[in-house]
Formats: sequence, C-alpha cells, structure tokens
Amino acid sequence: MEHKKNKAVCFGEVLWDIFPGEQKRIGGAPFNVAYHLSRMGIEVDMISSIGDDQLGHDLLDKMKSWNIPANHVQITADHPTSTVIATVDENNDAHYDIVEGVAWDFIEATPENQDIIKNTDALVFGTLAARNEKSRNTLFQLLELSDYNVFDINLREPYYEVRMIKDLLHKTHLAKFNKAEMRMMLDFLGKEYTTEEDGIKYLQDKFDLEEIIISKGSKGALYASGNKFYLYPTIPVTVQDTVGSGDSFLAGFLSKRLEKGNSVHEIMAQAVSLGAFITSQEGACPEYSLQDFITFKNKYPVSALK
Repeated sequence: MEHKKNKAVCFGEVLWDIFPGEQKRIGGAPFNVAYHLSRMGIEVDMISSIGDDQLGHDLLDKMKSWNIPANHVQITADHPTSTVIATVDENNDAHYDIVEGVAWDFIEATPENQDIIKNTDALVFGTLAARNEKSRNTLFQLLELSDYNVFDINLREPYYEVRMIKDLLHKTHLAKFNKAEMRMMLDFLGKEYTTEEDGIKYLQDKFDLEEIIISKGSKGALYASGNKFYLYPTIPVTVQDTVGSGDSFLAGFLSKRLEKGNSVHEIMAQAVSLGAFITSQEGACPEYSLQDFITFKNKYPVSALK
C-alpha cells in the first residue's frame, strides 16, 4: 500500500513523569518518539493503554492538543494510568521509579491495532512495555505483522529478562543501544568486549540485524548498516536536561530514514541535530515547531567523523 505520508506506530508506555517540585510531564519512551516524529511531519499512531481516571483523561487531552491520534490508546477501568516518580542527579541525568501493574502493562491485541501495523512503515518499541505477559504477547503478535521493527533497547532494571531481549532482537530490523547497553548485551551473551565495531558485528551476526545505532553521549553516535559504519559527533549545546534525548535522536533518525532517497548523512544529521535541540531545552517533549528545529539545524551544521 502506498502512503501519502510516511507512517510510524509506537507501542508501549504513555505516562506522567512526576518531577520534584514541578508539574507532571507526559512521558514514556515510545510516546516521546511519537511526539517528535509528529513534529517532524511523520504520521504517527500510538498503541498503549491508560486508566479511566483523571490522569488518563488529562493525557488524552494533551495528545489531542498536540494532534497525536489516540484512537489506539485503550482505556481500562481495571488498571490506573501510569505515573513515574522521577529524580534528577547532579549530572542532570534522570532516574525513575516505574510503578507496576498500570494500564500499559495490559495492552490488548485487537483487530484494529493489527490492521494499522499492516499499513505502517515502522513499528517502534522498547523493553519496558514487555515486562508484563499481557502487553508482551500483544507486542510479539504485532511484530509478526510489521515490515520494519525498530527496537529502542532502554534497559530499566529490574524490568527486563535477558531471554526476552534476545527474543525481541530476533524480530528486529533496527536496534538502538547506548554504549553501556551494548556492553551489557555482550556480557549477557558471553562475548568479550574488544571494540565497538567488533561488538556491533557480533550482534548483527547473532540476531541477523541489518542496522544498529549506538548512542555515545558526548562522543556522538555510531550507525552501522550492513558492513558500513558511520560516526557522527554530538552538537555542543548548553544542556538543560537529558530526559528524552535518546528518544528525540531516534525520532530524528526515523523521520529521514523512512523517507525514500535520503543519504546516510541526511539521516544522521537529522538525528544528532534533533537530539541536541531537545537536550538544549527542558523536558522530553518541549513545545516547538518544525521551523524552530530547522532554524537550529541550519545554525549547527554537522559533518561525519568517519
């Protein structure tokens, strides 16, 4: 089926991050990706679940105000809308207490969400929404229907199992790790770490992965496509906070990767630019327009390191 616009579906957690001394902020890694994809002009749907409570209704109102469709966000009276207690340390890194037994732990497989997967260009997911058997089973059903599965690893202790991560990687086309997560994955597999490229090639061979992204914080990001490796630097900005920076990076990457005809440079420049742009602001989903981002991107051109 031909699409007038490129389309992505993000699966998993939508929630309220509760920061000390602040109002609640909408969050959840898959939702953050959806928000930024929408800002980049990609048509996006969110498959998730919220409680039939005030926090859930507030969340739907926020999605509506941002023009993000909520048709596939299920509403349940059996489980509450998710909240996460967030703290930020002296390095501006966020830490989360992720309450269990919430609505997105129980996402139902439905004919409707299966249909949209069949007609989308990418399915984006992480490990967290697979912590509960119900949502995990739904996710695996959807992965069978998608042509391009994008796994943002996001290891959050104690909410993952190594066997489950392996099973998900076997269903994945593009996997995104940060450097620590890649080394953890190699440890899980009994593979000694020598170099990034050796580790990436091992993971590609082990799981038949065509594409891998390694985010390296201040040292940039590495993209592997087949046997080719592309390293891009981080844009130097004044960091407001790092909440959601990896999610915005991935959204920037996908916003160009899903369009036909873009070069690796165009894809990676978009990714590092959007990641830096969001890091220079407060919150994972700050208010901005596409033109705001384009202005920033033009101000800070990037070149590959290799």
